[in-house]
Amino acid sequence: MPAPTPPDPAPDDRNEAAPPAGPGLGAVVIPAVICVIMLAVAALAAWKIRQIKAARANAGAAATTPGTHPDSPFAPTLENRGGPPGPAPDGMVWIPGGEFSMGCDDPRSSVCGGPDAMPDARPIHRVYVDGFWMDRTEVTNSQFAAFVAATGYVTTAERVPTQEEFPDAPPENLVAGSTVFTPTDQEVPLNDHFRWWRYEPGASWRHPEGPSSSIEGRGQFPVVQVSYDDALAFARWAGKRLPTEAEFEFAERGGKAGERYAWGNDLQPGGRWMANIYQGTFPMKDTAADGFAGLAPVAQFPPNPYGLHDTAGNVWEWVSDWYRPDTYVLHAKLGTVRNPKGPDSPFDPAEPKEAKRVHRGGSFLCTDQYCTRYMNGTRGKGEVSTGSNHVGFRCVK
Repeated sequence: MPAPTPPDPAPDDRNEAAPPAGPGLGAVVIPAVICVIMLAVAALAAWKIRQIKAARANAGAAATTPGTHPDSPFAPTLENRGGPPGPAPDGMVWIPGGEFSMGCDDPRSSVCGGPDAMPDARPIHRVYVDGFWMDRTEVTNSQFAAFVAATGYVTTAERVPTQEEFPDAPPENLVAGSTVFTPTDQEVPLNDHFRWWRYEPGASWRHPEGPSSSIEGRGQFPVVQVSYDDALAFARWAGKRLPTEAEFEFAERGGKAGERYAWGNDLQPGGRWMANIYQGTFPMKDTAADGFAGLAPVAQFPPNPYGLHDTAGNVWEWVSDWYRPDTYVLHAKLGTVRNPKGPDSPFDPAEPKEAKRVHRGGSFLCTDQYCTRYMNGTRGKGEVSTGSNHVGFRCVK
């Protein structure tokens, strides 16, 4: 099978290597930040009081305190009042919905912010979503196996591609398989992702790293090597659907406004890793400082305030929106956007012929050396027929 486009670890600046750190940066920046914070305490307190009072005056909504400063583009999150419409479906939690500030500011100047400016996640703009149920974790191998057993479904990676689908491909390349991350044996420039991605014949959800690998004993790991259509087929069978990008971000933020991560503003509160991401020299060696080298079982890290696990790290997650880098520019012109479904068609200027959907949440391969898209509000993208061993999904209803 002709090697499909590898999944994009970072949508826009994916070929940018991390710039060298400036000498003495911490010694200059940290005291300055402390000084600014001390001078702003009184103004910040007054601003918070005004914002919270105004938000609570909004009928039918409850205000949450923003984790930002007065000049932040993030306004308070206004959660819908009232509880869930009924008992929780098995394995799901209620997300109340409401109005929030969607997007991500440029993280490059922040500690561990990485080299990517993430322009496709701006401007930060106001969005409203209705309440919904969401899977507590990513869909697991056991759950996907039950779907396959019940339906006989064959995933995209397991199907032999046809000459009609790929008219320019040599017949010997028409082989079922998928893309697999392969660590390098030495440090390499980070300007060519083909150095660490390969097309592996025989790779599929049953054999995530290739024919010699297996999911035996890994029932509670996220299912991977699934295309967008595979995820959609499972969701329909389960009586659910894939979340929109706006729903995912509202849920990921857990009712907080402007916080950098699903758990707060500190990457390692108290020195503790809060998500399965990459430590070590990328893409050569994951040191497993967070407890896992590569994929982890679901729910190994604390949940966010809504009870969701792994909305950051572990695996990227398919959402239903087509990818365009200018989606937020278009939405920002409309005021507060209600229940956005994304653009009508895809466009990625880096690969204009590829149809891509949005990925959310980052994966175990994300690192501040290359891709920090485990941060709240950041976006990924993937060609719809391409799976990989770091992309999965969860459902909503």
